[in-house]
Order: sequence, then structure tokens, then C-alpha cells
Amino acid sequence: MTVQDSTATDTAAFVAEWENWHHDKDTALAHEHGFLAVTGLYWPASEPQRFPGAPGLWSADDDGVTVELDEGEELVVDGATVRGRHHFGVLAERASVNAVWGDAVIEVARRGGQDVVRPRHPDHPLRTAFTGTPAYAPDPRWRLTGTYVPFPEPRPTTVGAAVEGLEHVYDAPGKVRFAIERQELELTAFEGGAPGALLVLFTDATSGVTTYAANRALKIDAPGPDGQVVLDFNRATNLPCAYTDFATCPLPPAENRLPIAIEAGETIPYERRSAAA
Repeated sequence: MTVQDSTATDTAAFVAEWENWHHDKDTALAHEHGFLAVTGLYWPASEPQRFPGAPGLWSADDDGVTVELDEGEELVVDGATVRGRHHFGVLAERASVNAVWGDAVIEVARRGGQDVVRPRHPDHPLRTAFTGTPAYAPDPRWRLTGTYVPFPEPRPTTVGAAVEGLEHVYDAPGKVRFAIERQELELTAFEGGAPGALLVLFTDATSGVTTYAANRALKIDAPGPDGQVVLDFNRATNLPCAYTDFATCPLPPAENRLPIAIEAGETIPYERRSAAA
């Protein structure tokens, strides 16, 4: 095999792996109770009130969220059927409880220090009409190496949210340094889902032009012993707020607004393009 053939084979494998990843990512997004199924974002208060797409009367106080179900109504919470009055208790920040209601799910969550109720219905048009997320063609040149530089201690970092007036606080364990076309750049990193993994939220010169204006996210595997990390911007993804107004997604910290164009990863969803048109 020639060098040229080997390079072509490597590129084909890279593209195939990306396509499988992107298909799996969109499949998870389009789950019957995923974010595309959310039909509303509601903030329960002390006075009980009804929310479209959810049963009963909802209220919240310092002890958490309570629902008063009407006669004949029921929810299934943690596998147990509940009727009448049900108290969800105090939830931790970013925690959620899903209460099953027929083929729907009523999400009770805590976001930005506030209680949230979000009905999720599988037949929501945003979900049933979903055809996938557009993206730049995968290109190995956007798979970069960088260096993770830990802070002496994780830094609590306050960022804005897709919902006006809401704020999120995340621990930032360090920053990631890398270069594009000899330009030195860095991104503040938050803790990722897996042990040692990182997550960066960012915008760049494509934001609001070809990519979603508010944010994109990039997951980074745990650094190697020497601090080396891989930033595969082909896998820069939209957060749920790119598709629906019923998400409370965090915005990037100010220092993560890159001055260059990252022409890789997911672009503005078709749904947002249609709404703009």
C-alpha cells in the first residue's frame, strides 16, 4: 500500500467513525422523552397553578415541588404510582426527576437555583419532524492536540444561561491550551461526565453565522500523564437550546469566545433556520 493509499484509508476510517458518532448523538437527541419532546418550560411558585401538557396543580417552596393531582389522575415516580398530593422534595442543583404520565414524562428539575417543570411528549412536532443535525464535513485537520493546565484548586465559575436572568455555577478544574495556524489559544474547562474528562463551552467567529450563536460544546477525554489532550472540533455539538427555547443551557465563560472561525462540528439546526425564515 502506498502512502497515498494509506492516507486515503485513514481518512475514510476517520469519516466513518465520525458518521457513526453523529448518528448515535442524533438518535439520543431524538429519544421519545429527549429534549426535542419538551413542550414547555415552567417555573412553579407558591401559588398552585396548572401547566399545559401536565396533570394537576403545581407549586414550589423552600421544601421543593409539590403536585396536587385531580381525581382519576396519576403519575409514576421511581416505579411507584402516586395519586392525590405528591411532594418531590428538595432537588440538588442540576438534578432531575421524571414522573411518567401515560406516554409522556413530566420532568421536575433544579436549574440555576430555581425549580423547573418540563412536560415531555413523544408526539411533539419538534421531535416527530426531526431529520438530523447539519454539520460541517468531518476533516482530520480539525483534530488537534493541546495541553491541559490544572488550576491549583477548581474555580467556581458563574456563567449565564439561555434563559434570561438565570445563572449557572460550574467548577473549572483547569484550562486547555492549543494552537491553530500558530495562534495560541486557550479554553476554560469544566468537569466532564466521566472521571477526569473535560467539557468546554465556546463560541467562535462562525457563531451566529453558520453555527448556533449562543454556544457549542466539546467533550475532551481525560488528559494523558503529560497533560496532553485531543480536541476534535469535528465533534463540537449543539446544546439543547440550539433546538428549543425550553432549555436552560449554560453559556460559555467570557474567555471562551474564540477570535477565529472553527469551521467544524455541528451547525445551526434546520429548526432554527426555519424559525428565522
